Amino acid sequence: MNPADFDLQATIARLFVYPIKSCAGVELKESLLVETGLEFDRAWMVVDETGEFVSQRELPRMALIRPTLKYSEMVLRAPGMLALHIAFDRVEAPVKVRVWDDEVAAYDMGDIAAQWFSDFLSEPGKPQRLRLVRFDPDQRRLASRKWTGDVEAPTEFADGFPLLVVGEGSLASLNERLSAAGHANVGIERFRPNIVLAGLEAHDEDRVDALHVQTEDAQAAQLRPVKPCSRCPIPDIDPATATSSPEVGDTLRTYRADPRVDGAITFGMNAIVIEGVDCNLKVGQAVGANLRFD
Repeated sequence: MNPADFDLQATIARLFVYPIKSCAGVELKESLLVETGLEFDRAWMVVDETGEFVSQRELPRMALIRPTLKYSEMVLRAPGMLALHIAFDRVEAPVKVRVWDDEVAAYDMGDIAAQWFSDFLSEPGKPQRLRLVRFDPDQRRLASRKWTGDVEAPTEFADGFPLLVVGEGSLASLNERLSAAGHANVGIERFRPNIVLAGLEAHDEDRVDALHVQTEDAQAAQLRPVKPCSRCPIPDIDPATATSSPEVGDTLRTYRADPRVDGAITFGMNAIVIEGVDCNLKVGQAVGANLRFD
């Protein structure tokens, strides 16, 4: 692959996985690309006593739960809590849980994990009875064929697609608007991307047909942006403090209404894996893309 053969050239600037849906991300220098996105991304999820997923939308303190990925386990830390160790090779009872409109098979991670999440996320006078579950690898949950076309794109507990791609130029454009209005700049972490690209103009990721990543393996990885990422209130939550204020959402509403998704506010592109399963994506790898005209 020669990046100069494409309309646009970029590099991977940052990589993130979010092992537990709606908890803090883990920044990595490299990550294995699997069929469902990046390895361990949204492999676990917190559910209520009915099996329905919960997120920062209802429980913003989830932003303060910070995973670390070790060789054989995930270690969770949160303010005022002892560390919780989750072994990669252990699960407990099979369960059915719900993520958005999908009922999927999963495994409960046991009473100790359940108590840890319930204790940390409960508010005074509002006890929570929560469980941690892990996606069943035999379950096949597909992204919407309305957007993926002929491609079957499996996901785990992500909202809808395997990957989220955001360009640094898009964040810079937002921060210019925030600064002009007298607000503080924000970090890319608010938008929970998997892949952050350097070298693109603002929102060029919206306009490309495919992203060709020059990996060290025999073939280039190919990722296809398929759907603009509609934004909920989570970008208004400061991931460092779990407090919310409306500046980010209010600013995005002034210029990011997207007719492709019925006028919803969008930032970043949901993407699917076309080629390159089992390749390693690394910070610094070259990316080429051609503009899409449709």
